[in-house]
Amino acid sequence: MRNATLLVLSTTAILGACATPSAPKLHAAATLEARSGSTVTGRADLEESAGAVSAHIVLAGLTPGSEHGFHVHEKGDCSAADGSSAGGHFNPTGQPHGGSADAAHHAGDLPSLTADAAGKVNVTLPLAGVTLAAGPNSIVGRALVVHRDKDDRTTQPSGNSGPRVACGVVTSP
Repeated sequence: MRNATLLVLSTTAILGACATPSAPKLHAAATLEARSGSTVTGRADLEESAGAVSAHIVLAGLTPGSEHGFHVHEKGDCSAADGSSAGGHFNPTGQPHGGSADAAHHAGDLPSLTADAAGKVNVTLPLAGVTLAAGPNSIVGRALVVHRDKDDRTTQPSGNSGPRVACGVVTSP
């Protein structure tokens, strides 16, 4: 019995020593402020775990019941009144514009946001093809932009989603 106990304890110790520690979760956030004369404001809290990024988006001031384009833009600059200082969509691999679930799309093409009857959004979305970790697909230091209109997912290079109604720079703690 003693040998069996020692064997179990030894095996547990060896397996524990060989186990790969889980990667820490990465966090970032963006405060979205009104642009283009809108009243849209909100926040995006982002988390990366096991290589997958998700964003919890809370917004107010959108057109009730409407769908809005949502993208990562290449520059972390929301200083222009119309948000144009954020540049175009983040596209490190040179892909055409498309839907976030399409095989070919900008890394910055995110799922659309749909406002409720009060013009609010409170949703958690997966963000495919991007990271919070340092590297070519990192969105830290880039802008998140909400557009007035629905993204048609086909018009190049931006989906014909209209003016930028909110913009915020992704920062990490």
